[in-house]
Amino acid sequence: LVAIGLVIGAFGVIGTEVAVAVTGTSEFCGTTCHSHQQFVYPEHQQSVHYTNRTGVRASCTDCHVPHHYPAKLVYKAKAGMRDAWGELRGTISTREKFERERWRLANEVWDEMRGNNSENCRSCHNPTAMSSTKQSEDAQKQHKKFAAGKATCIDCHTGVAHKEPEEPKAATPKPAP
Repeated sequence: LVAIGLVIGAFGVIGTEVAVAVTGTSEFCGTTCHSHQQFVYPEHQQSVHYTNRTGVRASCTDCHVPHHYPAKLVYKAKAGMRDAWGELRGTISTREKFERERWRLANEVWDEMRGNNSENCRSCHNPTAMSSTKQSEDAQKQHKKFAAGKATCIDCHTGVAHKEPEEPKAATPKPAP
């Protein structure tokens, strides 16, 4: 029984690792869903996180998925179900529908990032390794706020890997009859 349990456990662990690796590539994330393939992935491919002077590339999961277990598995399961459900419902199936939802979707991601103090950003960008003398005066000022715990990466860097959405204009009230 112990040997059978070990074999089943090994298959479970190995299977999970393989599934996480396969579903953790930018190609998978960017091309599996119609909406990602049409709207999100092309933006990422035009960003500094995809092509830059140093050749360092951030994948979708580098920015959007927790890097530690079990949070990684929980997040991937929830996001996968949410994305599949959205694709099936067609809520962002056209450019027009996607643009209508962009502000809401972006704010969901930004709220997650604020909630975890932009943890994924900081897994690649180390504020203590930044050379403030190579930064603009405004960037130096903002990074001091970050160092003091008064801001997080996403507070300033909202349009880094995707087109920054415009905040919807407030609906004009209908005139009274």
